[in-house]
Amino acid sequence: MSKIPTRSEVDPCFTWNLSDLYPTDDAWKEAYTAAKESPQRLSDYEGHLSDNPGTLLDFLRYSDNLSETLDRLGNYAQRKSDEDTRNAVYQEMSALFINLAIEVNRAAAFSTPEILAIPDDVLQNYYTAEPALEHYRLLIDRVRRMREHTLSPEGEALLAAAGQMGQAPDDIFSYLNDADMRYPDAVDSTGETHPVTHGSFVPLLQSADRTLRKSAFESLYGVYAQFRNTSAAILSSQMKQIQFFADARHYDSPLHAALDGNEVPVDIYHNLISAVRDGLPAMHRYVRLRKRLLQLDDLHFYDLYTPIIAGQDIKISFEEAKQTSLEALAPLGEEYLSILREGYENRWLDVYENEGKRSGAYSAGAYGAHPYVLLNYTDTLDDMFTLVHEMGHSLHSYLSNRTQSVTYANYVIFVAEVASTCNEALLMQHLLSKTQDPRRRAYLINHFLEQFRATLYRQTMFAEFELWCSEQIRTGQVLTAESLCARYSALNREYYGEDIILDEQIALEWARIPHFYYDFYVYQYATGFSAAIALSQRILTEGEPAVKDYLAFLSGGSSKDPVALLRGAGVDLSTPEPIKSALHKFDELVKELETLTN
Repeated sequence: MSKIPTRSEVDPCFTWNLSDLYPTDDAWKEAYTAAKESPQRLSDYEGHLSDNPGTLLDFLRYSDNLSETLDRLGNYAQRKSDEDTRNAVYQEMSALFINLAIEVNRAAAFSTPEILAIPDDVLQNYYTAEPALEHYRLLIDRVRRMREHTLSPEGEALLAAAGQMGQAPDDIFSYLNDADMRYPDAVDSTGETHPVTHGSFVPLLQSADRTLRKSAFESLYGVYAQFRNTSAAILSSQMKQIQFFADARHYDSPLHAALDGNEVPVDIYHNLISAVRDGLPAMHRYVRLRKRLLQLDDLHFYDLYTPIIAGQDIKISFEEAKQTSLEALAPLGEEYLSILREGYENRWLDVYENEGKRSGAYSAGAYGAHPYVLLNYTDTLDDMFTLVHEMGHSLHSYLSNRTQSVTYANYVIFVAEVASTCNEALLMQHLLSKTQDPRRRAYLINHFLEQFRATLYRQTMFAEFELWCSEQIRTGQVLTAESLCARYSALNREYYGEDIILDEQIALEWARIPHFYYDFYVYQYATGFSAAIALSQRILTEGEPAVKDYLAFLSGGSSKDPVALLRGAGVDLSTPEPIKSALHKFDELVKELETLTN
């Protein structure tokens, strides 16, 4: 096993260049010291936003400038910290920034109620008297559209105070799940033991050793079974707290409250579940195919992650991955490729693992500077997909930042996974176009099908379960370990079909999913994936007109609501058609895999 290098041993050409944010740590500290005055500057505006249009405009401009400054400060500190998480200097800088951000948010809390309190006719006169305020009309409208869900100052103060209690279920889940639970080692077919952790669990389920897969599965869920009643009480508390806040803010349901912040109609949530349920026969067919190709008499849930096409693993160097990405994303046009090359050539990426480096991968960046991408590249096919995924995020941010003012550059989470997944779909179509070898095609298609299963089907099942939990509380029912397990088990049977053994352990999977504490978050993975598949198909079939629309979407930031932005790109998620289109693609791929493996 090769030694993991220290940070100083990594060739700088494979590290990101943070001097594009601040040339030195001292420059960061100087900017941080200046920014420490911002809470006081903000508080100077308190009680005065309705004085006159000039004061309101001045406050909004100052807020924009401060946002840009904080963005840059936070990104530098966190990126430096992620280079080596053991470095106390950057741990301290990150902590200093977080404390400042909290102070700023507290100091600016007055702004929403004051903007809401300005009478409509007075505000309209402001726009006439100070034309520069027009730039902020959409921002102000977004604040004021929440008027019916905003309480009196006393009520808002009470809800703010209750916020810590509202956070408690997530905090308790995190401590139980991440800190307190320990799992027995799994044992493979040779008797060798393997540690079971949250990080190792899925890799163990991907093993070709079925004895190891089963052992890991039983190890993890055996511990969850010991805490089933505690886990049920925590999840029930989560559903009760979101119901409390939805009631307090006069929403019809917690679902309405969660989606309203991003301007997403609840019909989109229901359309997703309905469309995916209509597409369940294709998933059942895939499960049958997996059972046949693994040559199993009985397929279990611990058999769902292991590859069904063996012997196709190949090494892909980072240089090869970059070149392949440029070829695969060529349909997006030269403008897109030129930005991609700029990122590759000008050290936007931190490529390889070093001692202490943060694990995983992400894209992040500050307004007014280019994005940064963290990788831990190990020359696998998955790593190449991760590269194009994160660069998809980066180019989305780059184009939005270049086109929009800081006021409207940030896009909401509802559209955040579209660009990244569209890149992955284009890469997969490119790889498939380059090979007619049956086993190679089968391997790639299975990789693609697993993305559909994990993102479109499984996340929708999570969304349906979360909605059921919420509705139980809303209608006065009680959530217990027994009722949660029964419902979750029934959903697994419905989604995966009759050709898989309904292991009793899978009924407890709900107890380990952190996303159930994110307030109706998971559905966005499925809608984003569906939109990305539809967009990639349109780009490949229609060419330049589709690319023009797509780049306009990537450049849109939050200048429109997210559904309208996607509609402009040619995907209307207010209807179930994009979901159905993605499911149709899944069905086609299952049929091709059947043909290739007969």
